[in-house]
Amino acid sequence: MLNARRPSPLPARPSRRGLLAGAGALVVAFRLDPKPARAAAGPNLADVKAQPNAFVRIGADDTVTVIIKHLDMGQGNTTGLATILADELGADWGQVRTEFAPADATLYNNSLMGPIQGTGGSTAVANSWFQLRKAGAAAREMLMAEAAFRWKVPVSEITVTDGIVRHGPSGRQARFGELAASAASLPVPSEPRLKDPSEWRLIGQKVPRLDSVAKTNGTAVYSLDIRRPNQVTAVVARAPRFGATVKSFDATAARKVAGVLDVVQVPTGVALIARDTWAAMKGRAALTVSWDDGTAETRSSDAILAEYRERAKGPGLTASERGDPQAALKGAAKVIEAEFTFPYLAHAAMEPLNATIEKAADGGYDVYAGFQFQTIEQATMAAILGVTPDRVRLHSNWAGGSFGRRATPTADYLAEAATVFKASGEKAPLHLVWTREDDMAGGYYRPTVLHKVRAGIDAKGAVVGWDHVIVGKSIMIGSPFEAMIVKNGIDSTTVEGASDTPYALPAYRFGVHNGREGVPVLWWRSVGHTHTAHVMEVMIDELAHAADVDPVAYRLSLLAQAPRLAGVLRLAAEKAGWSAKPQEKGRGLGVAVHESFGSYVAMVADVTAQDAAIRVNRIVAAVDVGVPVNPDVIRAQVEGAVGFALSAVLRNRITLKDGQVQEHNFDAYEPTRMSEMPKVEVHIVPSQVAPTGIGEPGVPVLGPSIANAVFAATGRRLRSLPLDLSGVKGA
Repeated sequence: MLNARRPSPLPARPSRRGLLAGAGALVVAFRLDPKPARAAAGPNLADVKAQPNAFVRIGADDTVTVIIKHLDMGQGNTTGLATILADELGADWGQVRTEFAPADATLYNNSLMGPIQGTGGSTAVANSWFQLRKAGAAAREMLMAEAAFRWKVPVSEITVTDGIVRHGPSGRQARFGELAASAASLPVPSEPRLKDPSEWRLIGQKVPRLDSVAKTNGTAVYSLDIRRPNQVTAVVARAPRFGATVKSFDATAARKVAGVLDVVQVPTGVALIARDTWAAMKGRAALTVSWDDGTAETRSSDAILAEYRERAKGPGLTASERGDPQAALKGAAKVIEAEFTFPYLAHAAMEPLNATIEKAADGGYDVYAGFQFQTIEQATMAAILGVTPDRVRLHSNWAGGSFGRRATPTADYLAEAATVFKASGEKAPLHLVWTREDDMAGGYYRPTVLHKVRAGIDAKGAVVGWDHVIVGKSIMIGSPFEAMIVKNGIDSTTVEGASDTPYALPAYRFGVHNGREGVPVLWWRSVGHTHTAHVMEVMIDELAHAADVDPVAYRLSLLAQAPRLAGVLRLAAEKAGWSAKPQEKGRGLGVAVHESFGSYVAMVADVTAQDAAIRVNRIVAAVDVGVPVNPDVIRAQVEGAVGFALSAVLRNRITLKDGQVQEHNFDAYEPTRMSEMPKVEVHIVPSQVAPTGIGEPGVPVLGPSIANAVFAATGRRLRSLPLDLSGVKGA
């Protein structure tokens, strides 16, 4: 604290240091040293070191602006991050505002990703927790020191609550704005006192989301809303098969379309530049393009899966191993063999990909988009435009969803925007737009994956051996993240949630084969956990029933070393009124529990399965995310995860026919309808452990809880996703 360095009870005026101060504003915050640990293993925040930079700005009008270094794609991290800082500062929630940070990894790196600025892996709150607490606490102590100097009182007698700095004994008080300008020149405390949890007034409470009003009245600006002076629009005709290239094209008819300004070939296809989106789309439709499929992926989904089945016959690379599962299985009283398959999945965010780029008077470039990997995106565009990264200024907007799609290691759509802009001659601001069909039929996908599992139990029902093989295309091999994530040829995002299972399996092996197809793959909300959790939880359920043991009790017997997982499992079962027996004909409960991104989630699904139809009536979830910074946002994210994942569980898939994607829009890739949303109850475990993320962990457990409920209701075991409704017909 400041007073600790000033022996006098009346602190002397320190020398002015001009600390990041704007006119009439106090600006302060802290940076975490980069730690390239994977978020899936949970954040290691015990040895945080602080250095000053800018995260909070207090204006003369009392507004407290929290600078948000992460992209908000609808998950509400602007509210969560602002809550952390505002509580330590002692601000009134009504005076808090947010602003997206510029691209600058030296100030705004994601400490759980390494020395880059980016959002993903449910790390926003986890990597910012101590950073923003220290920033808020430092600003609070600077305001207190300024007030103590003015009132000539000990700083220890100053308090800060609800945006007011007070001296209790004398009754004097001051607003933040009255003190900000002078406080800005004080030294920044390197180790400010962090509040005890008993002092928190915002953290752990329901506070209104800061983006709700703007998103309700339409004033929130998304990148699709950007309109720069003289702006033109571009769309690109891309190959119908992945890996194909342009052989030739005829733009004669396209150039005759009213509003079309230019047609240029770029590495990704042929770009149509027009006065508006409609003219660009009409011009593209009039194009004639001949494609060279010499290096293209031309197989259908079934052929790729058939190759996977052949490869799964071999052991693959060893991801993890303990004991001798083959010998254990030979001596097992009962062995269950199962195959699980998972299709390609599109991200299908509500706002299609888009970005606007213009050349500034100073020779630099201004880009407007929903930036998820700012460091990669800035560097990629700078290289294309032939300037240094600092000459490419990123202006972050709200993003209408992502689910991983905007976080490409290649910065694909932003690189394309820069390429088209350069090819256009950089004459006018250019807005690149991907239609929904463009992205769904030519974007990136959750990998298709095949699992084969052999698991055995002894005469008492205890697991004795588990042999597990996964086949799926690696997301990380060939990407800038390969060195960090891929070890000995194994991509941890392929096997996460299975090779590191918390279940006490005495003898097990997880082998992996990397797929080789030409389909571009990318992380999809919860990444590898989207399939590994499903396999683990359905198999454990099968073993429980084979052992004639209640599925909840069976899981608990294997989770003695995983108390937080066991805790959410017990809570969900209790709140759901758990019973492994069918509630009525064709209706049952299913359970699943899983850890991902350092968070723990259990779900119980109440399902009706009759006459080839599955209806999810109710989902009861229990979550442990450490300190629940914003309980309402946590509940919203779990509810949203159910809505997001339900359509993938019940019907959605991306299929290839001769290398061409068959699903192009929501008619064939149907999102969850409000009419089919189950009732969702979310129960949050109280905790004072450093918080982890909740943007993704609600997704993995939905599928297995529903599949296990279908078994409870019908006696039929559905393993693969999406669930085959014909499998319950007549049950």
